[in-house]
Amino acid sequence: MISFVLGVEDLADTRFALSPLHETLFSLRVLQDPGLSALHLPWRRSVLARLGALDTDLLMSLVAQRRTLPDFLTPNPTVFAPAFGEELAVVRRAPCARVRRDLLLTHAPVPVPEPLRAATTAGDAPVAALRDTICDLLQQYWELAIEPEWPRMRLVLEADMTYRARQLALGGARSLFADMHPNLRWRDGELHVHQMISSHQVAASGRGLLLLPSVFAHKPAPPLSPDEAPSLVYPSRGVATLWESEPPAANPSALVSLLGAPRARLLTLLEEPLPTIELARRLRVTPSAVSQHLQVLHATGLLTRARDGRQVLYRRSALGDGLVATSTGAAAAAWS
Repeated sequence: MISFVLGVEDLADTRFALSPLHETLFSLRVLQDPGLSALHLPWRRSVLARLGALDTDLLMSLVAQRRTLPDFLTPNPTVFAPAFGEELAVVRRAPCARVRRDLLLTHAPVPVPEPLRAATTAGDAPVAALRDTICDLLQQYWELAIEPEWPRMRLVLEADMTYRARQLALGGARSLFADMHPNLRWRDGELHVHQMISSHQVAASGRGLLLLPSVFAHKPAPPLSPDEAPSLVYPSRGVATLWESEPPAANPSALVSLLGAPRARLLTLLEEPLPTIELARRLRVTPSAVSQHLQVLHATGLLTRARDGRQVLYRRSALGDGLVATSTGAAAAAWS
């Protein structure tokens, strides 16, 4: 078990971030072991067909037999949503001593795989060359496997953070961690992460806690070394819908003719209250594009809205319900 001791100031400094580099590294677990998540099999099949000439032996060697990853490859983001290149630049500056230590620690107690044997050499030059080769390879892998899907992944992750922020506002830390994962327990100022390979306690000591939702993580994943700043990668909500096919276009109907397809689809979705970020995720468009249509629908009385914590929830009004029902009935009559 790994425990984070969090004081009042640490809880006040608990924050969320998005990390394309973390997602890139965690996706390697799914490539290595498809049994970790059947939900990602469509993505995995597609990626394996595109890897081509990449050095997959070196790529797969980054994940140990016990599914651990080197800490130097997953530095904590210093801003909310860094670009992949910004994070990779931090990795390129990792000292050789740290690269060597983390690679050995990741694979212990077994020896490092053959593609990483340079990490066991005495001099720094082979280690630096290995670090740079790994970075070049991760850049290529990101461009092939993750970057094309990153916009839709980001919408899922942002929707999760919106939900978590609401949980924190309503019920404090206990509510925040309550349904994050069964392996997490909050008790007496400590966050316990159960079923870990190692066992240690980390005092946040004013550093706060960084939370990183992930579409590829199958369970909570703190840093391997207790010397790292407190952070926790955890499985994001909504992953089950990530690889679904595009939502079907709205059927030709009076509603589409009146409102246009985007607004007709929004009005159809809003049978239940939903925030902008969730609507954008479902429709696979930007939140700003959704927001423009929501403003028009609200201004015409077809939607109601209410603030819930930090987010605004939209739902069809009685007028909107009637319009959708009338349109559905008209469409059914036209085809009968």
